[in-house]
Amino acid sequence: MSEDCGRFLMFVDDLYEDLELWYPKLRIEEAGGEVVAAGPEAGKLYAGKHGYPCVSDAAIEDMRENLFRGLVIPGGFAPDKLRRLDRVKELTREFMASGKLVAHICHGGWIPASAGVCKGFRMTSTPGIKDDLINAGAIWVDEPVVTDRNMVSSRRPGDLPHFMRGIFEFLDGPGGLN
Repeated sequence: MSEDCGRFLMFVDDLYEDLELWYPKLRIEEAGGEVVAAGPEAGKLYAGKHGYPCVSDAAIEDMRENLFRGLVIPGGFAPDKLRRLDRVKELTREFMASGKLVAHICHGGWIPASAGVCKGFRMTSTPGIKDDLINAGAIWVDEPVVTDRNMVSSRRPGDLPHFMRGIFEFLDGPGGLN
């Protein structure tokens, strides 16, 4: 991974899975990247499922895909609320169409499912949303990390090392827009 791995967008809202936001955020920053945590409101404190706070850097409504190298979607119960926002679905579709990284873990797969970008993609998630992804056209598998074209997915917090390895391998590879 280069000294500056670029700028990444993460979605945040109340009840995000703490580790699934903070572990990727800190690993990307450690690699020299920048992470913008965008929520429904800018500058608002959002509480994770386990109580760890995250203050949003920006409002989702103000985000533009062309300013980022990729999208990382943490799980928890926040994705169930966020997938109801049109701009969240639009951004997800824009990242997919551009061929940039779209990474999701655990319940984060709800957002690509609602955005309508799962059809024909091999992916994983928590077993709790397996049916949602299959119904959205995904080919669901039970593996620690799955990379299919520009989508990287993982199942749960315990898979975070695999998830980050998948993200960094994608970014370093031919599809990662080095």
